[in-house]
Amino acid sequence: GVRCNAMGILGDNLCESRIEEALPVLEASLVLRRRYWPQHEDLILTTQASIGSCLNDLGRLDEALVLKREVYAGFVALFGVSDERVITCGSNLATSLCKARLHAEAKQFVRDQMLPAARRTLGPNNHLTLKLQHTIVAALRDNPRCTRDDLLEAESIMEDVVQRRR
Repeated sequence: GVRCNAMGILGDNLCESRIEEALPVLEASLVLRRRYWPQHEDLILTTQASIGSCLNDLGRLDEALVLKREVYAGFVALFGVSDERVITCGSNLATSLCKARLHAEAKQFVRDQMLPAARRTLGPNNHLTLKLQHTIVAALRDNPRCTRDDLLEAESIMEDVVQRRR
């Protein structure tokens, strides 16, 4: 137990500065968690989420997205869409969708699923709710097919976010 937890902590810390070294450590931690604690799905999903973030940081966006989608689905199955861990996981998935230039999908995912759950569970002024709104802005603004209406919508959302942060 201690060794597995230590490997997970080491992997997470290596992600901060030595990403290439973090991935094998996180993968080894995942193997141990699956072998010795298969009943702790939340720990397994959390480790997979760390691996997904590491893959994302390494520029392996397609692999990261596959894993982040699986992790999100797993968290939803365990806790439901209104759990803060699920909302955080969904926010990370949406950010990865933007990074992979899947702007329309990111916007729809946040607007249809994540933002309603965040507002209902966390409230409209919560930092995570505001971060999700910012993700919509990024999806609108960074889309190569961005229209004037998209920019106006992004501006309106940002005005709302700025006002709520006060």
